[in-house]
Amino acid sequence: MRLLIVGKLDGQLGNASAIAVKNGARVTHATDAQTALETLRSRGADLLMVDVALDIKAIAAQLKSEHFSIPIVACGIGTEARAAAQAIRDGAKEYIPLPPDAELIAAVLEAVADENDTFIVRDAVTRQVVQLAEQVAPSEASILITGESGTGKEVFARLVHRKSNRAKQTFVSVNCAAIPENLLESELFGHEKGAFTGAVARRIGKFEEADGGTLLLDEVSEMDIRLQAKLLRAIQEREIDRVGGARPVKVNIRIIATSNRDLAEEVKKGTFREDLLFRLNVVNLRVPPLRERPADIEALADYFARKYSDVNAIPFRPLSDGARTLLRAYSWKGNVRELENTLHRAVLLASGDEIGPEAISLPDGTRPQMTAAAEQPQQNDGEMIATGGAPLVGRTVADVERDLIIDTLKHCLGNRTHAANILGISIRTLRNKLNQYQSDGVPVPAPGEGARAAF
Repeated sequence: MRLLIVGKLDGQLGNASAIAVKNGARVTHATDAQTALETLRSRGADLLMVDVALDIKAIAAQLKSEHFSIPIVACGIGTEARAAAQAIRDGAKEYIPLPPDAELIAAVLEAVADENDTFIVRDAVTRQVVQLAEQVAPSEASILITGESGTGKEVFARLVHRKSNRAKQTFVSVNCAAIPENLLESELFGHEKGAFTGAVARRIGKFEEADGGTLLLDEVSEMDIRLQAKLLRAIQEREIDRVGGARPVKVNIRIIATSNRDLAEEVKKGTFREDLLFRLNVVNLRVPPLRERPADIEALADYFARKYSDVNAIPFRPLSDGARTLLRAYSWKGNVRELENTLHRAVLLASGDEIGPEAISLPDGTRPQMTAAAEQPQQNDGEMIATGGAPLVGRTVADVERDLIIDTLKHCLGNRTHAANILGISIRTLRNKLNQYQSDGVPVPAPGEGARAAF
């Protein structure tokens, strides 16, 4: 957690800073808004703690204009109700009275740190993805996380970072789909003062901000193909060029990318570079859609029911058996994001001692419809495997291993090295297995053959 404290606060900054450091934050101090902005441009931050006497509205507007997505917490001497309310209206997420309360500051830091890190897994299918993520996390390999929109790809990226050797360093995320094409290059690589209209000062990009840590390129498939060439060079050479810069800048980062598209198909269409795909996809983590993770549906629903009861100061009501059946049966095209919104509405609409099926509704007011698959008996989660959901009972270990190796090789377009990395075996072991399969008459994908898993 990188905390930037802005203001003087009559000597209380030292106490607040000490508490934050004790709770694991790396603290920087800026006496005014202009110094704070200069610090953000040169170092970045995860949270701003700003003196309520400063112009929080102007600070929030400046952050937005320069595309900084950083939460603001206002703080001031004593409990100034009017000033606190105005700070919230001006863009602060919270108000902390000073002198600082250790538990309150710790809670705020924890809330910001946990905002994108909530990780709930109950389903056997998801556990296999988690196991692979934890296995490859300590390596320096680039990872491509694929899956439908809303499945929690960024949550998995943060899991990889927490389990990596870079866990104590910075995790920086940039959404390639949310930033206008003409600004994305500057956002990634930074710019020098005067490099273009509006470049009022030098600003480091996400690559430099993540130096020593992990950089997440969220929805990398949305990046313009011309910028992909510069990204490829940055990954290969471990150096970047700021927009308008005179010399390259060395960076030491681990790259994680996400996409909700089939990048092999994007390569065929000419919208994504094949060489960049291979650089990013050393290891692939496919996050299954929620409809393939029925046990996760219930666990997440319970979590969201409690979360939004607390947020709205409403007594907690458990989900009824009928509501659980309905939730498990729905297809959840929007995945976890759609489930979260649905449970938020259910908490507000429920009456009685439980959240019943009548409180489960879609944004248009209609109730979710059960899928045809819901009419079939549910299989035990432990009898399913992540690659296709085929039942394991009645099959030999050798058969399951063969299918897993062949499917992984297809997924890697026949690339033996990538497949061996994903499977966690040596390239020699993989080749011996493939030679045996070929001797047994089993078709083995040649390099360049295969198909990416659909998502």
